[in-house]
Amino acid sequence: MLYYRTLKLHEKKPWVTFIHGAGGSSSIWYKQIREFKKHFNILLIDLRGHGRSAKGMWKEGDDFSDIAEEVIDVHDRLKISSSHFVGISLGTIVIQTIAKIRPRLLSSMVLGGAITKLNVFTRMLLVVGNLGKRILPYMWLYSLFAWIIMPYATHKESRTMFISQAKKMCQKEFIQWFSLTRFVNPYLIELQKDFHKIPVLFLMGEQDHLFLKPVKEIASENKDVQAVYIADSGHVCNIDQPDRFNHHAVSFIVKTEADRFSVRIKNA
Repeated sequence: MLYYRTLKLHEKKPWVTFIHGAGGSSSIWYKQIREFKKHFNILLIDLRGHGRSAKGMWKEGDDFSDIAEEVIDVHDRLKISSSHFVGISLGTIVIQTIAKIRPRLLSSMVLGGAITKLNVFTRMLLVVGNLGKRILPYMWLYSLFAWIIMPYATHKESRTMFISQAKKMCQKEFIQWFSLTRFVNPYLIELQKDFHKIPVLFLMGEQDHLFLKPVKEIASENKDVQAVYIADSGHVCNIDQPDRFNHHAVSFIVKTEADRFSVRIKNA
């Protein structure tokens, strides 16, 4: 079972589940907790090999579906039948995989710094990373990637946070997580075909130079998807611009809950 902790406001309040990215942990949501706990019950989860969750959980052939199932298991243990999911970076892939496996669990998806497609440059980086992952110290690779993904002065705090969190991993865990990227582009294309009628909000930094363009394309082609582009922010927008991130995410979830309530009243 993954490590998790809950912050419960009231049994009748909706749940919000936070899913971090690769190399992070549930502690990266420290700028969200104060605001979100005013409105919702909160579930914070450390993915396998991260934070306080166990290492060495990998079996041959494990993929994003296995990681998603572990997150689902936490909800089953806590008897949470539905939750709003908020994710950042690679955590958004985990969330969309959960939507594919058990769509009824998700009341909505807030996808921050979403990874929806890898451009040529990003794919080249991953090829280099996969070639060197068993030779080079993982922190060299992780730090290099952090600087490439979050290069500007406005990204300093998020870059420093993720590098410091990654130091708590080990080489074997890093290799396993990095191995998931080998076939990720076809998988991402498959995920984007269907959002399973789940309300979706993309929250992207305007300086997210690697992942912003594909999200803009998805938002322009899908009228049911909402997207907000946050100024002076890069890939990890929940840290770069927490007030704006929190405002848009909370407003979206509150509105989604109101819409769900209206539908229930109408159908009663």
